[in-house]
Amino acid sequence: MTTEAQSRRIDVRGTPVEVVRKNIKHLHLGVYPPEGRVRVAAPAYVDDDAVRLAVVARLGWIRRRQAEFGGQDRQSPRRLVSGESHYVDGRRYRLAVIEHDAPAAVRLRKRTTMELRIRPNTDRDAREAVLQRWYRRRIRDRVPALLATWEPRVGVHVAEVRIRRMKTRWGTCNADAHRIWLNLEVAKKPASCLEYIMVHEMVHFIERRHNDRFRELMDAVMPRWRTHRDELNRAPLAHEEWTY
Repeated sequence: MTTEAQSRRIDVRGTPVEVVRKNIKHLHLGVYPPEGRVRVAAPAYVDDDAVRLAVVARLGWIRRRQAEFGGQDRQSPRRLVSGESHYVDGRRYRLAVIEHDAPAAVRLRKRTTMELRIRPNTDRDAREAVLQRWYRRRIRDRVPALLATWEPRVGVHVAEVRIRRMKTRWGTCNADAHRIWLNLEVAKKPASCLEYIMVHEMVHFIERRHNDRFRELMDAVMPRWRTHRDELNRAPLAHEEWTY
């Protein structure tokens, strides 16, 4: 039997905290961009005093994370017009929208320019759809090599990898089905970020929580995973992204 999640807000030493009570075993605390929102997911039996103590214990870390978010480069929503900045593999490109009477396409030129070739009078949403399909193919093309490298190292089999837009996660998985979902936005990040996310989710097939065992497994298969995680979180963030 599941319990419907209940949400409320409390104040902890001047810091607003969203508290969500769920049918879970352990308390989880997170700080999310763009403003550094603090959210605690807590078991139903944990009272507000216990939540406050948990927040106070990590208040220094919370404020450091909020300061980091405040200093990050951030992209405003894109209008898909010439002159905008767009990211591919962590590199910034200047968009050039070229109207032509042929099928739509995206091309990178001289490591500085992203050409978006579209038919005349193509609206903003249709332009975005073209670009998203292109990003999706870039991720999809890299998945087989990553699986070939990391399945034997982690010791798991990935049955399926899916790609979708997600507002709150870089990746997620269904450990029972051995299925991984990747955020389409990761195509904008350095290639090492996609590799890290894949390994992160594969390790979750073995250990579902972010506990000491999970960190030990990550240390064993990818000793530099913290460097890759920090690189992912330093990269320019789109309007609704969060950290991993």
